[in-house]
Amino acid sequence: MKKIFFSALLLGSVFAADFVFAQTETSGRESIYRASHTKTTELKHTKLKVKFDFEKEQMSGEEWLTAKPYFYPTDSLVLNAKAMLIHEVAMQNGGMKQPLKYDYRDDLLKINLGKTFNRNEDYTVYIKYTARPNETTQKGSAAISDAKGLYFINAQGKDPGKMTQIWTQGETESSSVWFPTIDKPNQKTTQEIIMTVPDKFVTLSNGVLKESKKEAGSLRTDHWVMDKPHAPYLFFMGVGDYAVVRDKWRNIPVDYYVEKEYEPYAKQIFGMTPEMIEYFSKLLNYDYPWQKYAQMTAQDYVSGAMENTTATLHSAMSQQKPGDLIDENRWEDVIAHELFHHWFGDLVTAESWSNLTVNESFANYSEYLWNEYKYGKDLADYTMMSALRGYRMSPGNYHKHLVRFDYKSREDMFDAVSYNKGGGILHMLRNYLGDEAFFAGISEYLKANAFGTGEAHQVRLALEKVSGKDLNWFFNQWFFGSGNPKISYTYSYEPVKKQLQLNISQTQTPHFQFPLAIDVFEGGKVSRQNVWVDAKSSNSFTIPAASNPTLVNLNADGILIADIEEKKTSAQYLVQYQGSKEFLSRWKAVEFAAENNSDAIAQQILAAALKDPNFRIRIKALQGLDLTKNSVHKSVFSEVEKLAQNDPKTLVQAAAISALAKTKDRKYLPIFEKGSQSVSNSVKGNSIAALFKIEPAKIAALADKLDLDGANEELIMAMLPVIVENKIESQLPAVAQVAAFYPFVKFQDAKLGASAEAAFNMIMTTDNLKATQNLTKVLKMTSGQLSDNPQAKMMISQMLKDGLAKKMETLRKNPKSESLQRQVELMNAAIEAYK
Repeated sequence: MKKIFFSALLLGSVFAADFVFAQTETSGRESIYRASHTKTTELKHTKLKVKFDFEKEQMSGEEWLTAKPYFYPTDSLVLNAKAMLIHEVAMQNGGMKQPLKYDYRDDLLKINLGKTFNRNEDYTVYIKYTARPNETTQKGSAAISDAKGLYFINAQGKDPGKMTQIWTQGETESSSVWFPTIDKPNQKTTQEIIMTVPDKFVTLSNGVLKESKKEAGSLRTDHWVMDKPHAPYLFFMGVGDYAVVRDKWRNIPVDYYVEKEYEPYAKQIFGMTPEMIEYFSKLLNYDYPWQKYAQMTAQDYVSGAMENTTATLHSAMSQQKPGDLIDENRWEDVIAHELFHHWFGDLVTAESWSNLTVNESFANYSEYLWNEYKYGKDLADYTMMSALRGYRMSPGNYHKHLVRFDYKSREDMFDAVSYNKGGGILHMLRNYLGDEAFFAGISEYLKANAFGTGEAHQVRLALEKVSGKDLNWFFNQWFFGSGNPKISYTYSYEPVKKQLQLNISQTQTPHFQFPLAIDVFEGGKVSRQNVWVDAKSSNSFTIPAASNPTLVNLNADGILIADIEEKKTSAQYLVQYQGSKEFLSRWKAVEFAAENNSDAIAQQILAAALKDPNFRIRIKALQGLDLTKNSVHKSVFSEVEKLAQNDPKTLVQAAAISALAKTKDRKYLPIFEKGSQSVSNSVKGNSIAALFKIEPAKIAALADKLDLDGANEELIMAMLPVIVENKIESQLPAVAQVAAFYPFVKFQDAKLGASAEAAFNMIMTTDNLKATQNLTKVLKMTSGQLSDNPQAKMMISQMLKDGLAKKMETLRKNPKSESLQRQVELMNAAIEAYK
């Protein structure tokens, strides 16, 4: 599962207002213990035969479930079956069915098997049922906004322009909404799914398509077979009028299911997949273990993406056009993440949700691994830095263990600790063991537990087996503990002894032990010192130094997850930027300079960073520059002009155009006018925003044609005032996510917040179904994140009620509008989510 964290800008504004998007934390460990599910029955094979009722949004199903007692003899079978109608339960003996007694209540189907079975005796139970996903009472979470299991999208075709789809979402325990099963991650079963659909639709499921045959009434029955065992939450069905773009890895099919509008761009979006499979197969010394790999997109998806075995489902946000893709494929990390799950999560599955780290931390780290392989260490380090900042975004994350048995809800495990921090912990572990031992160790873990389950201790044991090192200290500290080092330091130089005396203090408890990289800058040279910090409040180190160092830089390689108290001067940050090879050290210097851009030395750092080989650092420098300041050197202007026109990265060009726009100087009009015709949406959008500041009368027609669907945050923010002031209703869907949070945006930026509020009011007072859909969708998704923030929840609830009043007034003026009636329904549903 790849959860999509909301905009850093929006969340940052919430924190500024003392609203925290986090689960409530307690000061100590709770008495709750979330044990792994006790296995009394072992699933072996699940065969389903299903048909869909698009009008009722229900599914009729028949199931043949083959199982056996796990160890102890038993005469009963207990299955999860949520919100179903159970029509028949029988023991299947060859072609004969023998009715069985059963009790169905509280979403549990308890079946009396009619006799006692021993652990070596298989049996097959037949169940006829109706799945009613809209009747389920279980709720979603911050990570997965809904838990209906089976989703009918625009099933009656009421929403013009939206594709009719059916898809499933099993994680965490929602597969039991659409078929009775033991819906726990420590169960594994092979499967068959036989689904009958309108012939115009294509289908996708786990495994391979064994047979497809036409039926009467323009129907077709597809028979999908998965002959390798996997967990019930990974079962998948997808149905819709998709274009299927074929690809392959070695002799294994690799397919991309996209909406037909995106068929020409499918390989630009997903085409790195075969190379990723090859890279991960070699890296892990374990070839991709499944029969095929397909990826499908989904409208109104309830999360980011899901690693259903051989059939990954992606949010429609993955679909991009050339104007986006020329800037960057914003979904590439997600594609790598879901693919890596096919080893960590699908091949070896977390034994319990408490051990989710063996799924999600590894998948998160795959994003680093792919970027390192494909684009170099610098860009991989940017990926890691961004992830760890996501971990730090919520103060409550500091107190959570990576492996935790006391969660309130299993959904709470899907957070920035399991994902972001977990990936960073694996990076530290890799650095400590070395590449050869680390990758051999996790390969050993996969081979030892293939098609079974795993937990953190099994990862530890595999790594210890390969490396010969005891790792209990590391796992106890990072996997079974919480927090991270909080470091302050001082140093002094002894000229007679030519020694640097460095004192490192840990201000948190308990104390950590860890390796630490330290760069010492003296006489224009840099030397790297690697020290071991013991688990105590203070550690002292003596380091040889020929002269008094100009700078001592802790965690120079950026590997340690730590909060370090820095007291560096502008001059020292300049030395750090000029002398550091590591990305994080350079980034921090540029970040400091951007926050202190009135300082002359800080401006030197920003000017130097405009030529940095890492395009993310060039962008950061451009964002930090204020070209309206008289103190900015003239040479900087010419460099920014060059970047605006010639940088190989269009995102850098866009940032340079935005920097020039602050000057409102008409001499840059030719650059902005040329940029407004660019293929790149980012260059085009920032150019239009720049022109708006100088010649606003020319903008409306240009802004109306800009494709902002799925645009990045910076572009949306740049275009928001343009859209509002020119009343460009066609662009309201693109800015709806920002408009949805306007009360919080105001705390961060009053001017931007005013534009966001104006956009919200425009959405409420116009007939724009797509904008209302986008706005209410993001608010419903956020409701789970606000479950323990009553003040923030109340603010959004009131905002929605005020918006509904405006929408109702709009409907009164046009009472026959089906679109407006639908929008009122959406607003009411969003309000309901905040009760």
